[in-house]
Amino acid sequence: MPKRVETGTVTSAAASKTRRVEIPRVVRHPKYGRIMHRRTVCHVHDEQEESQPGDLVEIIECRPRSRLKRWELVRVVTKSTAVDVTSLRSGARATQLRETAAKAEAAAATGAAADSTEGRATT
Repeated sequence: MPKRVETGTVTSAAASKTRRVEIPRVVRHPKYGRIMHRRTVCHVHDEQEESQPGDLVEIIECRPRSRLKRWELVRVVTKSTAVDVTSLRSGARATQLRETAAKAEAAAATGAAADSTEGRATT
């Protein structure tokens, strides 16, 4: 029997070498006929840890690796273009702190030079 190959989006990369992948699907309600969006959640083994949340990945069925993992990562189809806002904010904050420290250091250096020249002028 051939192994199933699916394409889905990585939603979590919290555990080491494990990714949570959601495979969306559209089904029609059996009684009412309404179109519904459903998703299948798969836990995937990612040996090289090459996928990140938001990536579109291709996975293949494999033997059970743990209680939940029954899929392996084949390849990353497209990388995520989403921006991690918290890391950008922390990076901007660190840059701001470095600039403030550099300004204070420069002011202290020029202030010390100004104090030494003032001290000589009054003496």
